[in-house]
Amino acid sequence: MNGFPVLTVALALVAAMLFACASVAQQSAAAAVPEGRSLMSTLLRSPRWWAGVVGDVGGYAVQVAALWVGSVLIVQPLVVSMLLFALPLSAKFSGFKMTRSTWLLAISLALALAVFIVVGDPTEGHSNAPFADWLVPLLVTTVVISVFAVAGFVLHNPGYRALLLGAAGGLLFGVAVAFTKFVTDLVEKDIVSAITAWQTYALVGCGVLGFYLQQVAFQAGPLSASLPAVTIGEPFGAAFLGITVLDERVRDDPGALVIIGCSVLVMIVATIALSRSQAQLAESVTGA
Repeated sequence: MNGFPVLTVALALVAAMLFACASVAQQSAAAAVPEGRSLMSTLLRSPRWWAGVVGDVGGYAVQVAALWVGSVLIVQPLVVSMLLFALPLSAKFSGFKMTRSTWLLAISLALALAVFIVVGDPTEGHSNAPFADWLVPLLVTTVVISVFAVAGFVLHNPGYRALLLGAAGGLLFGVAVAFTKFVTDLVEKDIVSAITAWQTYALVGCGVLGFYLQQVAFQAGPLSASLPAVTIGEPFGAAFLGITVLDERVRDDPGALVIIGCSVLVMIVATIALSRSQAQLAESVTGA
């Protein structure tokens, strides 16, 4: 089909909406858990949280279908629009208002992330890098994630707590993405080797820990503070390991590098501004 990819666009938007609803359900369930109570044991008994998990599974399934019938460069930027679905939904159910500045920041973040994906357009590298190649980049990533996570647990400001914990969770999801290609290729060739490979356990560990930190971020503050950080953390983590370990390359002509650099700057500034504005809003509501 040479015309407009209607089916691909429709599936990608459905996936984005499912991801958005899932995030809203999980965040509202996590936010209802008091700080002193066990988070995961409480969430496991929450029908609302399980509805969010089902939404995530459905979103991934529809995203896979969209990628099956269409291009990554069409699907991934549209999936990022989940932010523009999730934030107003969260505001409606939490009682917070979506101000004009919040809308502008959210739109800027979604557009910048879409530009980063499209313009960066990384070339595929190799997936079977030796452990020695992984060691230093993984240590660097571990230090960054640890700093974010510890700071997120120590701070009292809800917006910054959600921002840092969400960023740590998103980076872990990105690390898991970097292992995924190797594991999936190995499963197709030799299931026994896949079960015994260290990358498989690293993938599972990063996914589980990232999911836990995401839920803690949801508990810590509003969705507009945590979800943007999770959303940009994943491609940053995956891109860092892809370039340093897997020999992937982004477009390196001067024009593309300028655009990529500007999009990264916009993503970081917009994410921090969203967390700050929502923390101030939460404090004003609490103090009112």
